[in-house]
Amino acid sequence: MPSGDRIGGDVPGTWGAAAAIAADAADTSGEISGAVEETGHFRIHLGVAAGVGKTIAMLDDGQRRRAHGADVVIAFVETHGRPVTESRIGSLEIVPQRLVSYRGNQFREMDLDAVLRRQPQVALVDELAHTNVPGSGRHSKRWQDVLELLDAEIDVVTTVNIQHLESIADIAEGVTGVRVRERVPDWVVRQADQIELVDATPEQLRRRMLNGNIYPAEQVPQALSHFFRTDNLAALRELALRFLADETEGELQRYLARYRTLAPWKSAEHIMACVTPEPGADAIIRRAARLAEMSHADLDIVYIANGSDGRGHDHWLAELRQVTSDVGASWHHVQAEDPAGALIEFAREEHATQLVLGASDRNSLQELVGGGSMVRRISRLAARAGMDVHIVAAHEAPSS
Repeated sequence: MPSGDRIGGDVPGTWGAAAAIAADAADTSGEISGAVEETGHFRIHLGVAAGVGKTIAMLDDGQRRRAHGADVVIAFVETHGRPVTESRIGSLEIVPQRLVSYRGNQFREMDLDAVLRRQPQVALVDELAHTNVPGSGRHSKRWQDVLELLDAEIDVVTTVNIQHLESIADIAEGVTGVRVRERVPDWVVRQADQIELVDATPEQLRRRMLNGNIYPAEQVPQALSHFFRTDNLAALRELALRFLADETEGELQRYLARYRTLAPWKSAEHIMACVTPEPGADAIIRRAARLAEMSHADLDIVYIANGSDGRGHDHWLAELRQVTSDVGASWHHVQAEDPAGALIEFAREEHATQLVLGASDRNSLQELVGGGSMVRRISRLAARAGMDVHIVAAHEAPSS
């Protein structure tokens, strides 16, 4: 099946195979009334890698909606010259794209204003993580274009791969050794009314690669020996399944709150991460975000400045604040002469149960002369306050 196996939430509040079967039945028969809710206005087809079938799933989705009477247009589609994908376009209307000249080359970009003028009911927008060519529009990222379409009350169906999520990109880089330059804030993805996993096993993807269904023949050997190695694909698939599992539990709690008298369980965990404006601090934020997701905890990011500390670091701090926003955490800037003591006091006030710190790079002599590393002092104070401490290493991003 070219589009892969699709798993996911077609019905807000319910997830998994049963939901997918119920939604498919409603899509095809048109006879089920009241069994499922109306389709939400923002749907994401989530994949694990190129060639898994996200674009085909998006186009099939558009064809089904049009068959049921919806006004559907293709705002942007990237077929990569694959005949199977191109065949799925059929007679769907394509809004003319914008041709942009950049550094001597011509690029096609979605014409956001043209889509807004057309005002369809549903817009199909491929590659949510795409970075727009400079000068092609008012937004630098396609996900920003999508948010504007949603604000205009246009339903959007889109695609994205798991490695492009902000909180997961670092792990994907570590697994594959490939730099993830295009990223989507987690909060954008979590706004989706439905997220459907377009799934394929590593073996299926590698067979598609060998059959020439993903990349041109000259690129296949390199791809199979690097990004498309079996272990890489298996790890990315696991990340996608775990992400959807976290989303599923959140949907279940909202469902219970809406349709049951039982109050949803609220996590007692509250995670707080301390950062400094230094290289690698963004990785600490993303690691803390993953811990918070796994334990369904609130997350605060704290920067403790003392004296002149922080001056000249405006650029670093702005980047850290942006990453904090992208992973859905809260940012706090605290001024104090005693950073360790201030952090613990602030953590107590906010009822934090876990602290996340970056490993100290000071050697033993520096720690002895300076009275011990900040990490050690915070760990001692945290233990007295009954807080768990996670000490994580900052990792350099792959250069490729």
